Amino acid sequence: MPLLQRKRDYARLLIIVSGLLPLILGVFFTALDARHTVHQQQVSAAKTLLSQAERMSDSAWDMITQLRQFQHQPCHQIESQLQRLGSLTPYFRAVGKLEQDRIVCSSAYGSQPGQLKEMMMRDVPVTGKAWWSLSIVGTSGVPDRPAVIFIRELPDGEGFWAVIDGQYLIDFMRAISSSHRYYFTMQFNGGAPISFGNAQIATSRWLAPPTYQAASSRYPFSVTLVASPGELIAAWRQVLFIIMPMAAIFSILLMILMANWLQRRISWRDEIRRAISSGQFRAHYQPVYDNRLHRCVGVEALLRWTTPDGNGVRPDIFISAAEAEGMIVPLTRHLLDLIVEDVQSWQVQPGFQLAINVAADHLQHPDFVSDMLCFAGRVKEKQLRITLELTERSLIQDGEAVACKLQQLRAGGMKVAIDDFGTGHCSLSYLQTFTLDHLKIDRGFINAIESLEGETPVLDAIISLSHKLQLEVLGEGVETELQYRYLQQRGVVFIQGFYYARPMSNSTLLAWLDRQEKRPFQAENSAIAAPQRNGE
Repeated sequence: MPLLQRKRDYARLLIIVSGLLPLILGVFFTALDARHTVHQQQVSAAKTLLSQAERMSDSAWDMITQLRQFQHQPCHQIESQLQRLGSLTPYFRAVGKLEQDRIVCSSAYGSQPGQLKEMMMRDVPVTGKAWWSLSIVGTSGVPDRPAVIFIRELPDGEGFWAVIDGQYLIDFMRAISSSHRYYFTMQFNGGAPISFGNAQIATSRWLAPPTYQAASSRYPFSVTLVASPGELIAAWRQVLFIIMPMAAIFSILLMILMANWLQRRISWRDEIRRAISSGQFRAHYQPVYDNRLHRCVGVEALLRWTTPDGNGVRPDIFISAAEAEGMIVPLTRHLLDLIVEDVQSWQVQPGFQLAINVAADHLQHPDFVSDMLCFAGRVKEKQLRITLELTERSLIQDGEAVACKLQQLRAGGMKVAIDDFGTGHCSLSYLQTFTLDHLKIDRGFINAIESLEGETPVLDAIISLSHKLQLEVLGEGVETELQYRYLQQRGVVFIQGFYYARPMSNSTLLAWLDRQEKRPFQAENSAIAAPQRNGE
C-alpha cells in the first residue's frame, strides 16, 4: 500500500475516532453524573430514614426511663399503667418488666409470665451491656411483622423492655419509595433485617445497582439502600437529553477541524514539501548506450523518493500527485539542484548527454526558460549536452508559446526530445508543433518484439517515421538481447534499459562509468529482472 494511502486510511480512522470521542465521553460522563445523582438521592433518603429511626429509638429509651418508676412494684399494681403507656404512646407494640430473662409483667399480657426468648422468637443475645436493642423478625403475639426490642437491665436483676413495631419503619420506607424505587434494609445491632421493596433489585445481573449504606452516629443500627437500575437509567436519560445534543454538535465540529488539519498534514503537497526540505529525494541516473560509438554517451536523470522508514514511493505515483497538486515545478527545481550537486563530481567527456524530464506545467510556467538557463549556467563547466524530455502525462495547452520557449533553449545549445512516444495525449501533434531532436520509443512497443525476423508494425512505423523526420531514436525499456538486436538492425542508435544498465545513485554511477570507460558493450547479467519499471 502506498505511503500516502496508508496515511489517508489512518486519517479516516482518526476522523471517525474524533467524531466518536465526544459522544463516548458524553455517554460516559452522563452515566457518571446519573450515578452521582442517584447516590445523592440515596444519601438524602438514608438520612431521612436514619433520622426517623433515631426519633423512634429516643422514644423507646424515654419509655424505658419512665418504666423505672415501677421498679420493685408487683405487676398487679402497675399493669393498668403499663397498658396505658403501651397503647397511648406512638410506635410501641408492648412494654413491660423483666426479672433476669423472664417477663413478669406486660402491657399486652398483664401478669402472665413468659420467657424473653419466647417473646423474641430467638435466643437472647449476650451483649454484656445494661442497655441494648435488637431488631427481630417478630414477637410471639405478632410473629409475621418485624419489631425492634429495647432492654434496660438493672444490677439487681430487674429490667424493663419496650417493643417498637417495625411496621412504622416499613411505612416510612414505603413513603420514600413513592418517588424512588429502592430496596431498603435496616438492622439494629446486627439483628434481623427490616426490609421493604423488591429484593430482586439487589441481584440485578445486567446492571450493577447503585448501593448506599449508612449508620447512625447515636445508636447501633444501619440502613442499606439499593436503587433500582431503572432509577439509574431515568437519571441518565434526563441528563442525556441535555448533554448529548451539545456533544453531537461538538463531535461534528471536531470532525471538521480534524479533517481539515489532517488534510493539511497528509496532502501530497505537504508530503512532497516536507520530503524536499528533509532531503528524502535523490537523483538517480540511467545510462544511455550509443550503437555507433559502442559506449555510454549520457544518462537520464530520474527522481527517487525514499521515506524515513526506508520504503520507496513509486515515481509514477508521486510525480502524478505532484502534477495534480501543483508541486511539479518545485519538484523539478529540486531535481535540478540535486543534479547540480552531483555533477560537480563527474569526470565525463564534453558533449556527455544529460536528459531531464520536463512536465507540461513547468513548460507553461513563466519561469521555465530562466530555470533551465540558470541550471545550464551552473553546470556549464562540465560541457554537458542537456536534453529536455517532454512528458505526455499532461496536455500542453499553449503549444505556440511553449514552442518559442523550446526554440530559445535550443538556440542556447539544449536538445528537445519526446519521452514515451505514442502513449500520451498527442504525440503526433508534438512532432508538428515543436522542433525536436530526439524521439524516445516507449517500452510498451519494444515489449511487442517477438523475433529478429518478425515484424512489429507500430514499432517499425515509429522508427521509420523518426528516420524520415531525421530525429535521433532512443529505445527505452530494453531488457533482452533480442530487443537490443532488433532495434540495432533497424537503425536505432541509442539504447536505454535494464539490458544495458539500471538506474543508479550518483556514487554508483561514478564507479560504473569508471569500469565501462573504453570497454565494448557488455550487457548486465541476463538473469536480472526488471523491478520498479514505473518511472524508469
